[in-house]
Amino acid sequence: MKDLRSLPSIDQLLRTSAGEAQIQRFGHTLALEILREYLEDIRSDQIKGVPAADQILNAVEARLAEAVKPSLARVINATGVILHTNLGRAPLSNASIAAMEAAAKNYSTLEYDLKSGTRGSRHVHCEQMLTRLSGAEAALVVNNNAGAVLLILSALFHNKKVAISRSQLVEIGGSFRIPDVMRQSGARLMEVGTTNQTHNQDYVDALDDGAVGLVRVHSSNFKIIGFSNEPDLVSMVDIAHQAGALIVDDLGSGSFLDTKDYGLNHEPMVQESIKAGADVVSFSGDKLLGGPQAGIIVGRKVLLDKIKKHPLARAIRADKLCLAGLSATLSHYLIGKASQEIPVWKMISHPVEVLRERALCWQDQLGFGAVIPGASTVGGGSLPGETLPTWLLALKVKSPEKMLKYLRMSEPIIIARILDDHVVIDPRTVFEDDEGDLIDLLKHYYPEHRKTL
Repeated sequence: MKDLRSLPSIDQLLRTSAGEAQIQRFGHTLALEILREYLEDIRSDQIKGVPAADQILNAVEARLAEAVKPSLARVINATGVILHTNLGRAPLSNASIAAMEAAAKNYSTLEYDLKSGTRGSRHVHCEQMLTRLSGAEAALVVNNNAGAVLLILSALFHNKKVAISRSQLVEIGGSFRIPDVMRQSGARLMEVGTTNQTHNQDYVDALDDGAVGLVRVHSSNFKIIGFSNEPDLVSMVDIAHQAGALIVDDLGSGSFLDTKDYGLNHEPMVQESIKAGADVVSFSGDKLLGGPQAGIIVGRKVLLDKIKKHPLARAIRADKLCLAGLSATLSHYLIGKASQEIPVWKMISHPVEVLRERALCWQDQLGFGAVIPGASTVGGGSLPGETLPTWLLALKVKSPEKMLKYLRMSEPIIIARILDDHVVIDPRTVFEDDEGDLIDLLKHYYPEHRKTL
């Protein structure tokens, strides 16, 4: 049993110059709490021996710093996955960041009508831009696309039958399942077709059996290949409208630009869904749109008015920072500069020759590594299986896993990947402003841990 008689008291420790400095920096309440926890760890033998006063205060200083350190940290994304869900998806344009900063540090017209001098609606801030871009009659912004789908179904189909193809009963990230969302809304789910075969007649039969709506969910993060069939949106619209029913199109990611123009397969576009006659369309703000996290709903005004009045709309409404950032992002599309200003589209459209030049430049600065051809991905549940050609800086080390851990624990954090037993760095997703930090950390680690043949 350890002798605790030499353990300083809390009062003695706080009265030292180091203790007083901790109170000044971290506040009396937190400094006292962390100090008590550390002393209790000593008494319970979680910490061996009885440290001296200066050792205790040094350890407490480290714990205090950790306690106030934000867990949401800056990351250099060297994976080549453009919309990396785990790393926050879409980085924002400079204009979007500036707009969000202005909204954060100033008062704003969030819910104030300047003409009347009375309370206004936050729904107006992005609506006109969204209707211009999509061709829809009305629009609404909420906090994310899952919330948008839940709101649409709750407002339009509560306790009513809604038909959806079995091939579209998907699970997205975080064990989040479309059928669970639909049931939570109170809609009565009717599954039609089979996993790989759904036909027009399946929807006709569902409507004859009492369905008042059809829902199409874009299978953003997987593909069914081989013997499969699914009616297109135009056919579904015709079937629904002939029966006096509604059709909702959940695009998941959603885009205003044609991905085919960038060497990728065609991803459904928002304006295409509206032109095809979908009554309501939903999509994300932080994926291919390239803005802040948001769920966006566009469609017929009479339906959007009903959706806006539903009680759930307030619970999942977008805040001022989202609306400010999204407005700035949408403005890039309106003036035809999305591919020049929005980071997601700049990365997608990055010339492969420039990527090779950057990788070769890194190799030259480091004096080691190889530059090899590779593939980047869009990610974020968009364009599954699609890749973009790139060039990679490949590093041969004794333990690739140990190097990845070193990079993960560095400051700033670097997330890379392993390819053919090499640690590879993809310049497509590394911002030019981050190159200095990247090179410094690689220089520090690689020479001592490289694998020689």
